[in-house]
Amino acid sequence: MPKLDQFAVILFTLRDHIKTREDALKSFDNVAQIGYKSVQVSGMDQTLFPEEELRDVLLERGISICATHEPANKILEDTDAIITRLNRLGVKYTAYPHPAGIDLTDDDHVDTWIKQLDTAGKKMADAGQILTYHNHANEFMHSRGKIILDRIYDETCLQAEIDIHWVQRGGGNPLVWVKKLSGRQPLIHLKDFKVEPDNVAQFAELGQGNLPLKEIVAAAEEAGCLHYIVEQDVCPGDPFDSIAISFDYIKNELAE
Repeated sequence: MPKLDQFAVILFTLRDHIKTREDALKSFDNVAQIGYKSVQVSGMDQTLFPEEELRDVLLERGISICATHEPANKILEDTDAIITRLNRLGVKYTAYPHPAGIDLTDDDHVDTWIKQLDTAGKKMADAGQILTYHNHANEFMHSRGKIILDRIYDETCLQAEIDIHWVQRGGGNPLVWVKKLSGRQPLIHLKDFKVEPDNVAQFAELGQGNLPLKEIVAAAEEAGCLHYIVEQDVCPGDPFDSIAISFDYIKNELAE
């Protein structure tokens, strides 16, 4: 089992509570009080804190930064700026967050985009950093006769930040994907998957849905995963309550 301090929470889940410096600092306090020792920086205005200050205010609360999400277009168009930002944060890992502005129905467009991803990933690797890919469900569309997510991993140097909920929603098997990317998956996004009586799929706190989380986490550990990141895109109420429910499940069921 992974150690408890390998589990983090992505700040995107708390995006409505980190819009000002004051609110962000209170949110960091709440994250620390719940018990998380690490965060993935995402969903926060980058002008609120200079990178070194953000790193320091989190460390003051016993929280490290395991990774970030950066703007998709900036990763492709100004990779040097991303490298500089990560160096200032003292972070090795980031993720391409979603295919912004990409027409996934146009094979030529997908071809160009995948080449851009590979170029950015190689540039970051040369700088000692790792660009990972964060999937949603639409990467399970097909291009050139293959699932687009397969094309990304077959045709680029990017490593993985598999999002298990979105794999499930896209029609894939999260356990299969975690195993398939063994040795290439330093990050994983954990969120549960449940179906409501109206037959609509919803995001859920860990342990509140139907994904085989223990098996997935065990497979991710065997595959060499380093950081297990809680993300809940939409919460039914207070997101701090949701990330606390997930943390309790982690403590009791997933971590040593």
